[in-house]
Amino acid sequence: MSMPSTMTLEEPKRFNIAALVKKIFIGLLILGFVAGTVWLGYYFVQRSKTPTVIYKTETPFITDIVKKTVATGAIIPRREVQIKPQVSGVVEAVYVEAGQQVKAGQLIAKVRVVQNLAGKNSDLRTINNAENQLETARANFETARIEKERGEKLFAQKAISQQELTRLQLDYNIRKEALAAAERDLDIIRQNVLQNSGRISNEVYSTLDGTVLDVPVKAGSSVIERNNFNEGTTVAIVADMNSLIFEGKIDESEVGKIKVGMPLNLTIGAIPDKTFKAELEYIAPKGKTEEGAVKFDIRAKVLLEPGDYIRAGYSANADIVLDTRRQVLAIKESTLQFGKKDSVFVEVEKANQQFEKRLVKTGLSDGINIEILSGIGKNDKLKVPDAKEKQK
Repeated sequence: MSMPSTMTLEEPKRFNIAALVKKIFIGLLILGFVAGTVWLGYYFVQRSKTPTVIYKTETPFITDIVKKTVATGAIIPRREVQIKPQVSGVVEAVYVEAGQQVKAGQLIAKVRVVQNLAGKNSDLRTINNAENQLETARANFETARIEKERGEKLFAQKAISQQELTRLQLDYNIRKEALAAAERDLDIIRQNVLQNSGRISNEVYSTLDGTVLDVPVKAGSSVIERNNFNEGTTVAIVADMNSLIFEGKIDESEVGKIKVGMPLNLTIGAIPDKTFKAELEYIAPKGKTEEGAVKFDIRAKVLLEPGDYIRAGYSANADIVLDTRRQVLAIKESTLQFGKKDSVFVEVEKANQQFEKRLVKTGLSDGINIEILSGIGKNDKLKVPDAKEKQK
């Protein structure tokens, strides 16, 4: 009879524990649902918000606008000569060195002629022929002299006419001149033979006042004379370094914008801290194709100041000034925007990051800054658009 009483007491206890667990589970489930709902709401609210963009602004400024084009080239002397020998042979002595100042007519070098056997034989034959001609001329002169003296005696005796005497005197004068010419020819030939045999040196002189740029030969070097079949060996290169020019090339797209007399600003890589002035004096009438592009040769006179020194052969860039505006209102080209029908405008700030479009009239540009003729003032703040806005 005691067993049923025990089972009755345990059943309510089990029921109470199950109900409590159920309530806790339902509460946790509700709490999780509420938390998830709140999180999702916060997520979508934050996602729907558009981030604020802060645009950079710039103001117009006063500056100089210089439009220019660039030509590449080098600095060279206007007058540069190559001194060459008049005869072939061996350099006996060199009297100058690179960098030295020389005058026209100054001795540069001596060349000793080296003659071969065939040349010697030819010279001997030439001398023999000249000597034979001299002997013939001397014999003819003696004959003419005797005939003239005999004719003068006969004329005094009235045995011949005046005409005959005049003929004898004329023949005498002709024979006398022929004798003198034969003597001169023999002296010249002997002098040339002495020179060709190496006993007389040929002297090489400078033909220009200037600076010796290079001496490509040394004592003992063989040289060849200049003639119709050979350019000859250069003994020295002399140039007038007080008269320099810039020789360069300019693209066909720019050549129509330049003209003779325009000023140039030369920048030399070897002298980076100084700009040299020049004046355009030549534009080639015909272009040359180089690497697929048509280039035109130009030449400009370098305007040296006292104390300036530029070495020949320096590479240089020439800025050719096409147009200039002094102290004008300008803005950066990056602030310009383009609309329909080729309209040009900027966005001017009215209030805090609020902008309005305003059409502007532009002038000269140097590729970075552009002149503003009308549309905005010096104190306006202009929006700097990003790349995406400019593409729209």
